[in-house]
Amino acid sequence: MTHSTGKPRSFPWRASMALPTRLSRRPTAITLPGQDTFIQLAGDSAEEMLKVRDIAMPLNFTGIQRRNPTFETSKYPSTRMGLAAQLRQAFMDAQEYANKWARYEKKKAGTEDQDKSPEPPKRDLKLEALLPYLRGQKPVVLAAEEPNDLRTALDLAQEFHLKVILNHVTHSASLLDQIASTGFPVIVGPIYEAPKEWERYDAVFKLPAELAKRGVKIAFASYDAHRVRDLPYAAGYSAGFGLPHDEALKALTLNPAQIWGVDKDLGSLDTGKIANVVVANGDPLDVKTDVKHVFIAGREIPLASRQTELRDQYSQ
Repeated sequence: MTHSTGKPRSFPWRASMALPTRLSRRPTAITLPGQDTFIQLAGDSAEEMLKVRDIAMPLNFTGIQRRNPTFETSKYPSTRMGLAAQLRQAFMDAQEYANKWARYEKKKAGTEDQDKSPEPPKRDLKLEALLPYLRGQKPVVLAAEEPNDLRTALDLAQEFHLKVILNHVTHSASLLDQIASTGFPVIVGPIYEAPKEWERYDAVFKLPAELAKRGVKIAFASYDAHRVRDLPYAAGYSAGFGLPHDEALKALTLNPAQIWGVDKDLGSLDTGKIANVVVANGDPLDVKTDVKHVFIAGREIPLASRQTELRDQYSQ
């Protein structure tokens, strides 16, 4: 897009994670924990706001999940191997559960006498919840930050033929070519983290640009509630480290809509799509830009909030 200061300009916002309060006013979001759910952040009822229930499943493969601050208090799984074994066992159990039901349905179909119909397997809702992901019907959002975690997680995904959206990969610049070879999209961020001792000073900041250069579809996310307002500026920061401006804007709009499979209705300003539109007075990636109007599903949303009240009070 062409930068134009002073005049309002409109742009569609993304359908992924949380959007910044100050700039975009969050037309849509992916909510978690639990199975990810896609919602619209305005509506007359919860039913109207809910767009896609259980759109994806987060599968976190980071140090936080290993729960071992000290060996005295650590709990299983306290190692990368333990975490991989736990996840692998869960998928194997789900596979066996699906096989049991398949065998039952086959026997049932071959039995004409209803009095001798076979006993169905015991229902297990936890394992049933995994089946759409094992069958590739829904994506798994696979979070890993460092190379060893990412390699192990990718091996797990390959073993079970999972449909994957990669998440974070913050400190895995050494695996960029391998990431690109998978064809998986990547939710990048947060990009304000300090590099590890083995990384260049700009490794984290350049990661979105390096991924996009290799043809990887990327999207930005805020992750933490206090970072919601900074989301466009993460894209702008990445643009300062080599990500083309148009690609940075796409990583906030069309790319996330495509990644989550809702681009038929969202992600760009096209005829027939839902009218989620943000009108601002400048470049959306610029911290000096202010939002003037927000429309969600064609209805203008009031922009007054505690933050705007404080801004107005102390700017006088």
